[in-house]
Amino acid sequence: MNVRESKLTSAGEIGSADVSGLLIDHLDLWSGAVTTRSTAGRGRHGKIELTGIKKLRELILELAVRGKLVEQDPSDEPAGVLLERIAEEKARLVKEGKIKKPKKLPEITEEEKPFELPEGWQWARLSDVLRVINGRAYKKHEMLQEGTPLLRVGNLFTSNEWYYSDLQLEDDKYIDHGDLIYAWSASFGPFIWDGGKAIYHYHIWKLELYDHLYTSKHFLYNYLKAVTEEIKSSGSGIAMTHMTKAKMEELVLPFPPPKEQQRIVEKIDELMALCDRLEQQVGDQLEAHEVLVDTLLGSLFKPAEGSLTRSTDAAEVVENWARISEHFDTLFTTEASIDKLKQTILQLAVMGRLVEQDPNDEPAIVLLDRIAEEKARLVNEGKIKKSKVAPESQEEIVPFKIPGRWKWCRLENITLYSESGWSPQCNNGPRSEGNWGVLKVSAVSWGNFKPDENKGLPKNLAPRAELEVRPSDFLISRANTADLVARSVVVPTTTPEKLMLSDKIIRVVFSKYIHQPYVNIFNNSQYAREYYSSVAGGTSHSMKNVSRSQINQLLTPLPPFDEQVRICKAVENMLFLCEAIRKKLHSLEKLKEELANGIVRKASGDK
Repeated sequence: MNVRESKLTSAGEIGSADVSGLLIDHLDLWSGAVTTRSTAGRGRHGKIELTGIKKLRELILELAVRGKLVEQDPSDEPAGVLLERIAEEKARLVKEGKIKKPKKLPEITEEEKPFELPEGWQWARLSDVLRVINGRAYKKHEMLQEGTPLLRVGNLFTSNEWYYSDLQLEDDKYIDHGDLIYAWSASFGPFIWDGGKAIYHYHIWKLELYDHLYTSKHFLYNYLKAVTEEIKSSGSGIAMTHMTKAKMEELVLPFPPPKEQQRIVEKIDELMALCDRLEQQVGDQLEAHEVLVDTLLGSLFKPAEGSLTRSTDAAEVVENWARISEHFDTLFTTEASIDKLKQTILQLAVMGRLVEQDPNDEPAIVLLDRIAEEKARLVNEGKIKKSKVAPESQEEIVPFKIPGRWKWCRLENITLYSESGWSPQCNNGPRSEGNWGVLKVSAVSWGNFKPDENKGLPKNLAPRAELEVRPSDFLISRANTADLVARSVVVPTTTPEKLMLSDKIIRVVFSKYIHQPYVNIFNNSQYAREYYSSVAGGTSHSMKNVSRSQINQLLTPLPPFDEQVRICKAVENMLFLCEAIRKKLHSLEKLKEELANGIVRKASGDK
């Protein structure tokens, strides 16, 4: 069976010396080609994936199993001789009753041979050189807290939770230090076991070599690593991808002479160590870059630590911004650095340092008095309920200084009222055209209103028109992940009809004396994010919640109305620049990835 398909084409005319040159001469490209993940990932680099080095590792293995990584030696004993010895050993083990007679495998067809083998190599089935031995399935009562360790797939990848067994099993149901094994369900991959004696689970195969003297298990390990993605894609199963033992045994193996196997393994180890050093170097560079960006942009909550947020007024911000903008190409070269730039802009905006103050602006205290009068009138008219008195914002608890015409207040001081929606049992998919739908929290989580993030209202339920989303609504989520809870958006003036709020989305209605986009900027600033993080409830990181009362208590720096408008315009212009930098970054990432792919194709002989 050929699981590698058309990925491996003709070997071409590139020799191992030429290949080594392609690998070594382009180290700057391998280390410079990175990809930005859509979400933060685990590991040292977070959102950054070192795509080039990952491709380099894959290419090393690819070249190894093609016979292009080291020079062939015509004096080497051919692989065919070793295969004959292995066949004799298998026959002896069968005759002595130590193993069952293997089933006869089909001959390898020309269609199954993905490339031309070097001199001295030979095509074989995987089961020609090793036994694929099943593990054992276990019942819950057999999985104990003491005894012989029971190795499960999760223990090889992510889980540190171990079970044990006191069962006495046949020898081939145990593995020991140095054994070659393969995980084949859900998570895939080969391992050379480095623990002691253990029982292995049904979703792991033990791969036992017939010949331990001349067959390199490390070569077979690297071969299996090279083809694992193809093995996985050839598996079956709906709920859980898995591979069958029969398919595994029929894998087509490019088998080198014994001595070349060892030379290949040594070269792989050498080049993988180089990849490790490249990763360390890139990681150090990324960390140094992060320190540089932090130093120049400044800590958002410790202004004395940075140059930009340390600016005392808008004029100084302009001066520092101009200085930093001269180095945009070297400073903002990662997704994380662009995000930090955006957060700095938002923080400068809500600190009153992004635009000049105008002494002719009506002070914020006057706005608060007018809002209080407006709310009192609406309460007397029975249009809104009287809100609880918000605690005064004492000077000693405010997080940073604001300009003199600004005023600290609670969010409740500038709102008229708020309301949450309704979450009936909805259809699984979004609404169809012309029908009613209920918004999901993802509609308000990502900075822009996303009306398509909804679930259709069943036809047997009547819509609640009073909960329909209206143009220019200010919406905030009360439940979401720790990173996204209490994120907000302002609905565009043109928005689809027949969309209702869910009970996890709150509509906040502000006074006409408030420019909603400014409140949205502040609500999504780092200071507000820290506040929500400190008050959010919930036992799981994946689902946090805040109450309407906690939202109302958010301490808010309020500028004069005209300055609110000027701030939003300045932020819009600066964030547009950030997005332009991000697009340029993504274009550069794509170009470097294409160049790396071109080298891969050239080295491997693919067209």
